[in-house]
Amino acid sequence: MKVNITSVKFKTDRKLEDFINSKVEKLSSVYDGIIGSDVILKIENGDAENKVAEIRLQIRGNDLFARKQSATFEEATDTAVDALRKQLDKHKDKFKK
Repeated sequence: MKVNITSVKFKTDRKLEDFINSKVEKLSSVYDGIIGSDVILKIENGDAENKVAEIRLQIRGNDLFARKQSATFEEATDTAVDALRKQLDKHKDKFKK
């Protein structure tokens, strides 16, 4: 699976990119129909929890999307991947029925 990482108005380091790649690629063990994914990292103005991770999974039929905001990009990515895992489970259940 191809993981495209885009950071808005800042440069990501290799460690963060490796972390995101490993988390997102684990989703392909849940559902093998994932074509690719786009990850967008942003820093929003405001409170301490200003790191945003948006992940769009491209699957056959529909795309799945999760946007999470947290104090760190790692935590935001973790919660977004968890949300996508739940969405994938629901998506698989639809096709089983």
